[in-house]
Amino acid sequence: MIRILLTSLLLNVLLVAPLWWRFGEIGAHLIAWEAFIIAPLMLVLPVGQARRFAGVGFVSWIMLATAVNLGTAATHMAFARPLNLYLDVPLLRSIYHLLVGNVGQFLAVCAMLAGAAVLLGIALGLVRLLLPPVTYSIKRLPGVAALTLLVIATIGTALELNGVRLVDSARLPMVNSTRFQWQQMADTHAARLAFTAQLEAAPLESQRLPGLDGHNVLLTFIESYGVSALDNPRYADVLLPTLADMQQRLEERELHVVSGLLESPIRGGQSWLAHATALSGRWIDNQLWYQLMLDSDHSTLIDDFSATGQRTLAVMPAISMAWPEGEAYGFDQIAAAKDIDYAGPALNWVTMPDQFTLDYTQQHLLGESPVFAQLTLISSHAPWTPILPVIEEWSLIGDGSIFAPWENAGDPPEVLWQDIERIRDHYAWSVDYAVKVAGRWAERVVDDHTLMIVLGDHQAAPLITGDDASAAVPVHIVSGNPALLAPFIERGFIPGTLPALEQASNAPRMSQLRHWLQDDFGELANNANTRPDTRTTTRTTTRTQQ
Repeated sequence: MIRILLTSLLLNVLLVAPLWWRFGEIGAHLIAWEAFIIAPLMLVLPVGQARRFAGVGFVSWIMLATAVNLGTAATHMAFARPLNLYLDVPLLRSIYHLLVGNVGQFLAVCAMLAGAAVLLGIALGLVRLLLPPVTYSIKRLPGVAALTLLVIATIGTALELNGVRLVDSARLPMVNSTRFQWQQMADTHAARLAFTAQLEAAPLESQRLPGLDGHNVLLTFIESYGVSALDNPRYADVLLPTLADMQQRLEERELHVVSGLLESPIRGGQSWLAHATALSGRWIDNQLWYQLMLDSDHSTLIDDFSATGQRTLAVMPAISMAWPEGEAYGFDQIAAAKDIDYAGPALNWVTMPDQFTLDYTQQHLLGESPVFAQLTLISSHAPWTPILPVIEEWSLIGDGSIFAPWENAGDPPEVLWQDIERIRDHYAWSVDYAVKVAGRWAERVVDDHTLMIVLGDHQAAPLITGDDASAAVPVHIVSGNPALLAPFIERGFIPGTLPALEQASNAPRMSQLRHWLQDDFGELANNANTRPDTRTTTRTTTRTQQ
């Protein structure tokens, strides 16, 4: 009797614990019917080869379902969406590199090995529990108890599968996750075929942008700068004064700024998908779409500006490994971390501070000829520590060694991330720093022949924004020539640094940016109907798992 209860309860906790994490409560998910089927069934099956095969099969399914449910909880926390096995397996590599950037390679490897050891230990423990050397006879009390429990759980499962919930707190986590992933894989595969067909049937052709001929165009992404930084009072108290100061300083230098909102394709991470969406004019919300787009002959803003005569430049301080995607885009020059002469310290995941990146770009990369540059700022990337001040005297930045005092400043990530309230404070301060230095840099590089587009790549994770935040990100467009900003005002942007926050739920997609530039500055401005409407671009199917 004790073994039946112990095995059933341990298996039950293993199956429902990921649901506790995912939904943030315990009471609604107390019973996993599968636990009360598998445990008594394995204890009454006769010893033999069939029983061993069944035990190994059940343990494999249990471990896979548990791993998937843990992954779903994690992806909801990080990206506000469920796990998709069809798309997300490649993210394991990104997770590893994120760990290396935050805690170092040795600790990252140890953490992953420890996780694997825990999973292996659980699997072996389950095998021992489910395959005892002696089983119960249904002619004796323990066997009768096991059979009774099996019958009750089977009835509960049958009713649950037919939409009748016998117990409010009972679920089928193994069955539900398996069905959900299977259906999601089928849907995603169908969406992949549709997306591939769309790339072939409705290509977006490159075109010259004569309205920007001879101009510098600086597409500057600020990491994790979402609309919640402006409409959530906790963060707005930090950011809004910075935006007001930025506007005043720009006006004093006779520079003009308009602001709006765009819907990002992602939340919480995978910034490169937002970059690809803005550059390509396609809705790229997953890694597979990203790779399909790069592998195709699809044109991007890089092609548009190359045709216009600009030199094309990518400033990518977060890229510390080989980046074949940059070659696929066709940039004339790529400045990754190894190509930027930075003598200061790395600051946890952040390879170099944003202010250094921007100053280095101005001093060494922009040059004299017109340029289209994509710049990705990273100081506001998690773990959001340490927090740097803005160095008002830019001439002191030099080779970056001035940042050495901040190498060990503030609490390390493993300390900071024990307190959710402190994490949120540091998020606000990090984004505030990035916005400040972007604004200060605009004062230095923007003139009548420059169009600087500063935008967030995506909202921060739900840990910061909450589960129901929109996917909108702020966009600030700066120029010394107000005529360059007039088309954006016609698109709904408003003068100043504060966008219309009430429009967050209806913000245009980020993929529209390329089309706006082509429509408003290109040769086909009077023939906009020659391109497909990106509002119909295939989205990844997102389902809700109960």
